Amino acid sequence: MQGILVNAAAANASSPAPSETTDRVIDVAHLLGQFNPATDANFCEVEARYANRKGLYLRDEVYDAFKQMHKAAKEDGVSLGIVSATRTFNAQKRIWERKWTGARRVDGRNLAKTISDPIARARIILRYSAMPGTSRHHWGTDIDLNSVEHAYFESPAGRKVFEWLAANARSFGFYQTYTPKGNDRPQGHEEEPWHWSYCPLAKEYLKQYVQKVTSDNLRGFKGSETAAQLDVIANYVLMINPKCLSQEDR
Repeated sequence: MQGILVNAAAANASSPAPSETTDRVIDVAHLLGQFNPATDANFCEVEARYANRKGLYLRDEVYDAFKQMHKAAKEDGVSLGIVSATRTFNAQKRIWERKWTGARRVDGRNLAKTISDPIARARIILRYSAMPGTSRHHWGTDIDLNSVEHAYFESPAGRKVFEWLAANARSFGFYQTYTPKGNDRPQGHEEEPWHWSYCPLAKEYLKQYVQKVTSDNLRGFKGSETAAQLDVIANYVLMINPKCLSQEDR
Protein backbone atom coordinates (compact mmCIF):
# COMPACT_ATOMS: atom_id res chain seq x y z
CA MET A 1 0.00 0.00 0.00
CA GLN A 2 3.00 2.36 0.27
CA GLY A 3 2.92 3.29 -3.42
CA ILE A 4 -0.79 3.97 -3.24
CA LEU A 5 -0.37 6.40 -0.39
CA VAL A 6 2.33 8.33 -2.20
CA ASN A 7 0.29 8.74 -5.37
CA ALA A 8 -2.88 9.77 -3.55
CA ALA A 9 -1.05 12.32 -1.43
CA ALA A 10 0.57 13.82 -4.50
CA ALA A 11 -2.75 14.10 -6.29
CA ASN A 12 -4.23 15.93 -3.33
CA ALA A 13 -1.28 18.23 -2.68
CA SER A 14 -2.37 20.84 -5.21
CA SER A 15 -5.82 21.31 -3.66
CA PRO A 16 -6.67 22.78 -0.25
CA ALA A 17 -7.48 20.39 2.57
CA PRO A 18 -11.23 19.91 3.16
CA SER A 19 -12.67 22.11 5.88
CA GLU A 20 -16.03 22.11 7.63
CA THR A 21 -18.74 24.45 6.36
CA THR A 22 -20.29 26.50 9.14
CA ASP A 23 -22.19 29.39 7.56
CA ARG A 24 -24.96 27.80 5.49
CA VAL A 25 -28.56 27.41 6.61
CA ILE A 26 -30.17 24.14 5.55
CA ASP A 27 -33.94 23.97 5.61
CA VAL A 28 -35.88 21.00 6.94
CA ALA A 29 -37.11 20.01 3.48
CA HIS A 30 -33.53 19.47 2.31
CA LEU A 31 -32.60 17.63 5.49
CA LEU A 32 -35.51 15.24 4.90
CA GLY A 33 -34.89 14.81 1.18
CA GLN A 34 -38.08 16.58 0.18
CA PHE A 35 -36.74 18.38 -2.88
CA ASN A 36 -35.66 17.65 -6.44
CA PRO A 37 -31.87 17.63 -6.90
CA ALA A 38 -32.31 17.84 -10.68
CA THR A 39 -33.67 21.37 -10.32
CA ASP A 40 -31.57 22.49 -7.35
CA ALA A 41 -28.78 24.92 -8.27
CA ASN A 42 -26.44 23.42 -5.66
CA PHE A 43 -26.56 19.95 -7.23
CA CYS A 44 -25.16 18.57 -10.47
CA GLU A 45 -25.65 15.34 -12.37
CA VAL A 46 -22.84 12.80 -12.15
CA GLU A 47 -21.23 12.18 -15.53
CA ALA A 48 -21.60 8.70 -17.02
CA ARG A 49 -17.87 7.94 -16.69
CA TYR A 50 -18.16 8.18 -12.90
CA ALA A 51 -21.45 6.30 -12.41
CA ASN A 52 -23.21 3.08 -13.29
CA ARG A 53 -26.28 4.87 -14.65
CA LYS A 54 -27.72 8.25 -15.53
CA GLY A 55 -29.76 10.40 -13.20
CA LEU A 56 -27.43 10.44 -10.18
CA TYR A 57 -26.90 13.81 -8.45
CA LEU A 58 -24.51 15.20 -5.84
CA ARG A 59 -23.82 18.51 -4.17
CA ASP A 60 -21.33 20.41 -6.31
CA GLU A 61 -18.49 20.39 -3.77
CA VAL A 62 -18.97 16.69 -3.07
CA TYR A 63 -18.77 15.90 -6.76
CA ASP A 64 -15.60 17.97 -7.15
CA ALA A 65 -13.97 16.12 -4.25
CA PHE A 66 -15.04 12.75 -5.66
CA LYS A 67 -13.52 13.54 -9.06
CA GLN A 68 -10.19 14.30 -7.39
CA MET A 69 -10.38 11.03 -5.48
CA HIS A 70 -11.37 9.14 -8.62
CA LYS A 71 -8.32 10.51 -10.45
CA ALA A 72 -5.94 9.54 -7.64
CA ALA A 73 -7.43 6.06 -7.40
CA LYS A 74 -7.14 5.54 -11.15
CA GLU A 75 -3.46 6.46 -11.02
CA ASP A 76 -3.05 3.70 -8.44
CA GLY A 77 -4.90 1.17 -10.57
CA VAL A 78 -8.14 1.36 -8.60
CA SER A 79 -11.48 1.95 -10.32
CA LEU A 80 -14.19 3.83 -8.41
CA GLY A 81 -17.76 4.11 -9.64
CA ILE A 82 -20.79 5.65 -7.97
CA VAL A 83 -23.76 3.28 -7.78
CA SER A 84 -25.95 5.47 -5.56
CA ALA A 85 -25.82 9.18 -4.71
CA THR A 86 -28.57 11.60 -3.69
CA ARG A 87 -31.88 9.95 -2.86
CA THR A 88 -35.06 11.91 -2.30
CA PHE A 89 -37.53 11.14 0.45
CA ASN A 90 -39.78 9.44 -2.11
CA ALA A 91 -36.93 7.32 -3.46
CA GLN A 92 -36.09 6.15 0.05
CA LYS A 93 -39.77 5.57 0.74
CA ARG A 94 -39.96 3.20 -2.23
CA ILE A 95 -36.98 1.21 -0.94
CA TRP A 96 -38.39 1.09 2.58
CA GLU A 97 -41.98 0.23 1.68
CA ARG A 98 -41.02 -2.53 -0.74
CA LYS A 99 -39.29 -4.25 2.15
CA TRP A 100 -42.04 -3.36 4.62
CA THR A 101 -44.83 -4.79 2.45
CA GLY A 102 -42.92 -7.85 1.30
CA ALA A 103 -42.68 -6.71 -2.32
CA ARG A 104 -38.92 -7.08 -1.87
CA ARG A 105 -37.65 -9.96 0.22
CA VAL A 106 -35.15 -9.36 3.01
CA ASP A 107 -32.77 -12.25 3.69
CA GLY A 108 -35.11 -14.39 1.62
CA ARG A 109 -38.17 -13.53 3.70
CA ASN A 110 -41.41 -11.71 3.01
CA LEU A 111 -41.39 -9.57 6.15
CA ALA A 112 -45.06 -8.65 5.87
CA LYS A 113 -45.95 -12.33 6.22
CA THR A 114 -43.25 -13.48 8.62
CA ILE A 115 -42.79 -10.52 11.00
CA SER A 116 -46.08 -9.19 12.36
CA ASP A 117 -44.57 -7.00 15.08
CA PRO A 118 -43.85 -3.58 13.50
CA ILE A 119 -40.90 -2.85 15.77
CA ALA A 120 -39.24 -6.14 14.93
CA ARG A 121 -39.92 -5.65 11.23
CA ALA A 122 -38.47 -2.13 11.29
CA ARG A 123 -35.32 -3.34 13.08
CA ILE A 124 -34.69 -5.90 10.36
CA ILE A 125 -35.10 -3.36 7.56
CA LEU A 126 -32.94 -0.85 9.42
CA ARG A 127 -29.97 -3.18 9.29
CA TYR A 128 -29.21 -1.89 5.79
CA SER A 129 -31.94 0.61 4.85
CA ALA A 130 -32.63 3.96 6.48
CA MET A 131 -36.14 5.16 7.22
CA PRO A 132 -37.37 7.83 4.80
CA GLY A 133 -36.33 11.19 6.20
CA THR A 134 -33.30 9.76 8.00
CA SER A 135 -31.03 8.75 5.13
CA ARG A 136 -27.75 10.61 4.68
CA HIS A 137 -28.27 10.06 0.95
CA HIS A 138 -30.94 12.79 1.15
CA TRP A 139 -28.20 15.37 1.60
CA GLY A 140 -26.14 14.81 -1.55
CA THR A 141 -23.07 14.25 0.62
CA ASP A 142 -22.93 10.45 0.64
CA ILE A 143 -22.15 7.92 -2.04
CA ASP A 144 -22.21 4.16 -2.47
CA LEU A 145 -19.19 2.94 -4.42
CA ASN A 146 -18.83 0.04 -6.86
CA SER A 147 -21.33 -2.37 -5.27
CA VAL A 148 -23.77 -2.65 -2.38
CA GLU A 149 -23.00 -6.34 -1.83
CA HIS A 150 -20.64 -7.63 0.83
CA ALA A 151 -19.58 -10.43 -1.52
CA TYR A 152 -17.96 -7.90 -3.85
CA PHE A 153 -15.87 -6.37 -1.07
CA GLU A 154 -14.82 -9.86 0.04
CA SER A 155 -13.48 -10.59 -3.44
CA PRO A 156 -9.88 -9.71 -4.43
CA ALA A 157 -11.07 -6.80 -6.58
CA GLY A 158 -13.35 -5.46 -3.88
CA ARG A 159 -10.74 -5.81 -1.15
CA LYS A 160 -8.31 -3.80 -3.27
CA VAL A 161 -10.89 -1.01 -3.64
CA PHE A 162 -11.73 -0.97 0.07
CA GLU A 163 -8.08 -1.01 1.15
CA TRP A 164 -7.36 1.96 -1.10
CA LEU A 165 -10.34 3.87 0.26
CA ALA A 166 -9.46 3.05 3.86
CA ALA A 167 -5.94 4.38 3.30
CA ASN A 168 -6.70 7.40 1.14
CA ALA A 169 -10.33 8.54 1.08
CA ARG A 170 -9.91 10.82 4.10
CA SER A 171 -7.37 12.87 2.12
CA PHE A 172 -10.29 13.94 -0.06
CA GLY A 173 -12.77 14.41 2.80
CA PHE A 174 -14.50 11.02 2.53
CA TYR A 175 -15.00 8.64 5.45
CA GLN A 176 -16.70 5.27 5.75
CA THR A 177 -19.99 6.08 7.45
CA TYR A 178 -21.01 2.70 8.83
CA THR A 179 -17.92 1.06 10.24
CA PRO A 180 -17.90 -2.28 12.09
CA LYS A 181 -19.90 -2.16 15.29
CA GLY A 182 -18.02 -1.93 18.56
CA ASN A 183 -17.68 0.14 21.69
CA ASP A 184 -17.81 3.42 19.75
CA ARG A 185 -20.76 2.29 17.57
CA PRO A 186 -22.79 -0.31 19.47
CA GLN A 187 -26.05 0.21 17.57
CA GLY A 188 -27.25 1.51 14.21
CA HIS A 189 -27.04 0.21 10.66
CA GLU A 190 -24.73 -2.68 9.87
CA GLU A 191 -21.28 -2.09 8.44
CA GLU A 192 -21.31 -0.91 4.82
CA PRO A 193 -17.91 -0.93 3.10
CA TRP A 194 -19.49 0.79 0.10
CA HIS A 195 -20.96 3.84 1.88
CA TRP A 196 -18.67 6.90 2.05
CA SER A 197 -19.54 10.37 3.30
CA TYR A 198 -18.00 13.72 2.38
CA CYS A 199 -17.68 14.84 5.98
CA PRO A 200 -16.65 18.50 5.53
CA LEU A 201 -20.23 19.11 4.37
CA ALA A 202 -22.08 16.16 5.89
CA LYS A 203 -21.06 17.20 9.40
CA GLU A 204 -22.88 20.49 8.93
CA TYR A 205 -25.97 18.71 7.59
CA LEU A 206 -25.92 16.38 10.59
CA LYS A 207 -25.48 19.23 13.05
CA GLN A 208 -28.51 21.04 11.65
CA TYR A 209 -30.49 17.81 11.31
CA VAL A 210 -30.35 17.10 15.05
CA GLN A 211 -31.25 20.73 15.76
CA LYS A 212 -34.26 20.88 13.46
CA VAL A 213 -35.64 17.36 12.95
CA THR A 214 -37.55 15.22 15.45
CA SER A 215 -39.46 11.97 15.11
CA ASP A 216 -42.57 14.06 14.47
CA ASN A 217 -41.07 14.96 11.07
CA LEU A 218 -40.70 11.29 10.16
CA ARG A 219 -44.07 10.46 8.68
CA GLY A 220 -45.74 9.67 5.37
CA PHE A 221 -44.53 6.09 4.96
CA LYS A 222 -45.61 2.66 6.16
CA GLY A 223 -44.22 1.85 9.58
CA SER A 224 -43.48 5.49 10.42
CA GLU A 225 -45.04 5.00 13.86
CA THR A 226 -41.94 3.01 14.84
CA ALA A 227 -39.59 5.98 14.35
CA ALA A 228 -40.24 7.44 17.80
CA GLN A 229 -40.42 4.04 19.50
CA LEU A 230 -37.01 3.09 18.12
CA ASP A 231 -35.59 6.60 18.62
CA VAL A 232 -34.10 6.35 15.15
CA ILE A 233 -32.35 9.72 15.29
CA ALA A 234 -30.30 8.76 18.35
CA ASN A 235 -29.90 5.09 17.53
CA TYR A 236 -29.37 5.25 13.76
CA VAL A 237 -28.80 8.78 12.39
CA LEU A 238 -26.22 9.56 15.08
CA MET A 239 -24.86 6.03 15.47
CA ILE A 240 -22.13 6.37 12.85
CA ASN A 241 -18.36 6.39 12.52
CA PRO A 242 -17.25 8.88 15.21
CA LYS A 243 -15.06 10.60 12.63
CA CYS A 244 -18.26 11.58 10.77
CA LEU A 245 -19.60 13.45 13.79
CA SER A 246 -19.06 17.16 14.35
CA GLN A 247 -16.69 18.25 17.10
CA GLU A 248 -19.59 19.08 19.44
CA ASP A 249 -20.99 15.57 19.06
CA ARG A 250 -17.77 13.67 19.77
